[in-house]
Amino acid sequence: MTNETPVVLYNVAGAIATLTLNRPEKRNALNDALIEQLKISLRKANDDSSINAIILTGAGKDFCSGADLSALQKIADGSVAENAADAGSLLELFTLIRSVSVPVIAAVRGKALAGGCGLASACDLVLASVDARFGYPEVKIGFVPAMVTAILRRNVSEKRAFELLTSGSEIDARTAQEFGLVNQIFADATFADDVRTYAAQFEKLSRSAVSLTKMLLYQTDGMAFPDALSAGADTNVIARLTDDCRAGINRFLRRRTGPQ
Repeated sequence: MTNETPVVLYNVAGAIATLTLNRPEKRNALNDALIEQLKISLRKANDDSSINAIILTGAGKDFCSGADLSALQKIADGSVAENAADAGSLLELFTLIRSVSVPVIAAVRGKALAGGCGLASACDLVLASVDARFGYPEVKIGFVPAMVTAILRRNVSEKRAFELLTSGSEIDARTAQEFGLVNQIFADATFADDVRTYAAQFEKLSRSAVSLTKMLLYQTDGMAFPDALSAGADTNVIARLTDDCRAGINRFLRRRTGPQ
């Protein structure tokens, strides 16, 4: 029996699961325990067929400040094998976010820096409070934001990505939205309610249709045009055979034709 405070809080309201990074005293900095618990929580939500969307947020003032001091010390002192295992764990987390069936929505308040910015960018959608800040300061300590480069390059233009990754500077929420990192910006005072309202749209949509769309969107990354069209055709056929699609078509036809 342990009385330790969980580093990730898991809450469900309706069809929305909220995962909260729960190290506010450390600005929700990433460490092994948090990364592992986040993966467990994402899999738990993914396995629950009643969940239509996942909100990922941080406790306290900040979303996530990147790796904590102990994690940085581990990097500095670690062997090649240890660093490879550490990087592999983070790679698994980023991959998992994309493979989860339902939309993963980052709700960013305060700072999302380094790995924390990468974590937000890895989500399918990013909602930010007006005071949110984003940045990749790794180059300031001689580190490379290596894995998040693959994520960032799919979010913003090449020139914007180069600027963000090599300058080490922070940008505000408005600039992040202009760059393509942020979908919506909400007032800080109403942020939690606005995020919940935004996520609630997925409660009314077909889970299977959204899931297939997410899978197809990421599957076609890097595909040649004919291959992407072919993947789309395959998904089209699968969608037609789902219960949601058949029920939706029947409802539509009943409304159009009226009582017989």
